[in-house]
Amino acid sequence: MHEFDLTAELREDSGRGASRRLRKAGKLPGILYGGDKEATPIALNHDDVFHHLEHEVFYSHILNLTIGKDKQKVVLKDLQRHPYKPNILHIDLQRVSDKEKLTMRVPLHFINEEKCIGVKQGGGVVSHNMTELEISCLPKDLPEFIEIDVLNLNVGDAIHIEDLQLPEGVQSYAMEHGGDGSAPVVSVHMPRVMIEEEELGEVEEEEAEAAAAEEEEVKKAAPTEDKKDEESED
Repeated sequence: MHEFDLTAELREDSGRGASRRLRKAGKLPGILYGGDKEATPIALNHDDVFHHLEHEVFYSHILNLTIGKDKQKVVLKDLQRHPYKPNILHIDLQRVSDKEKLTMRVPLHFINEEKCIGVKQGGGVVSHNMTELEISCLPKDLPEFIEIDVLNLNVGDAIHIEDLQLPEGVQSYAMEHGGDGSAPVVSVHMPRVMIEEEELGEVEEEEAEAAAAEEEEVKKAAPTEDKKDEESED
């Protein structure tokens, strides 16, 4: 089980100018909110957070945040990245209560793709319609990821949200709030190139049949040699 420790300090200045000064000093401006407390502006070490982001589970994990002598549990809720530089501009952290459900997006891990029936026997390809799922659960039940086995999928088959076997204590946020559980998560289909080739072959076959039929009609409509001779004698 991974553990992630973050250290932050309170910040009093706000606005673009203050945030810009923090970033130049190697700090990452952020906000801490949630629970029964007011939103608190904070600043963290940019490089520490940046290195944590290299771990996929950091995005769906309970994090240990220390501010002075105060230690608390938080989760990452939002990030603002620089449009083209490898920098983080702002971070949102949410306080965690052991008794309150969290709404989080967790990554989906697909297994047995190479052994999938539709791939090995049907020549299909696996398509990831979703790469993460929004879930609702208590902090103690928060999974690092959700595993989906595609071994038995054939060409044309799909696994939908309502088909997922979620860990105990974890619910799909969409399903829990009356959403559509029929949305596909992963499916197997024929490669587009093969479909286009088949469609092209069908078109060529139809065109050939049409040309043959047209030629037959022309032959029927054309006068025979005997009729031509009779017409010429008249």
